[in-house]
Amino acid sequence: RAMGAEVVVFTTSPGKIADAKKLGATEVVMSSEAEQMQRQAGRLDFILDMVSAPHDVNAYLATLKIDGTICLLGIPPGTMAVAPYSLVIGRKSLAGSAIGGIPETQEMLDFCGKHNITADIELLDIQQVNDAFDRLQRNDVKYRFVLDMASLNAAR
Repeated sequence: RAMGAEVVVFTTSPGKIADAKKLGATEVVMSSEAEQMQRQAGRLDFILDMVSAPHDVNAYLATLKIDGTICLLGIPPGTMAVAPYSLVIGRKSLAGSAIGGIPETQEMLDFCGKHNITADIELLDIQQVNDAFDRLQRNDVKYRFVLDMASLNAAR
C-alpha cells in the first residue's frame, strides 16, 4: 500500500481480518468463501503468495486480470497442481522468487524505514525453540516467531 497499490488480503482465518485492515489492506477476502472468491474474478494484477501450506493456486489464478502474475514466496510441501487452462486463458503467469541479496534487502529496509513499516512478531528465547516448533505444527502462530539470540548465553 505504501507503493500506491490497492491491497487485497486473502485469508482462511476470520481472526486476521481486523489485523489485515489495520496493517493497510483495502479489502480482506475469506478464501474459503466461494462467493467472496468469485467477486474477485479477473480483478487483480499481481498476487504475492506467501502461503507455506497446501492450497489451490488455481483458485487464485482465477482472480487475476489478463497478463496477471502470481509470485510464490511460500513453499508448500509436496507438489502443486496447476491446471494449464488456468494459465493459458488470460495469459497468466506463475513465478517464484527466493530471498534477495544484500542490496535488495537494504533497499527493502530503507523503504520500510521511510514509510514506518514494521513487522508483527512474537519474540521467543532460544530455550523456547522446541515449543515454537510444536506450535508451528499446530498452526498456533499468529505471524512470525523470532528467536532472541541474546538468550543463547543464558542457555549455557
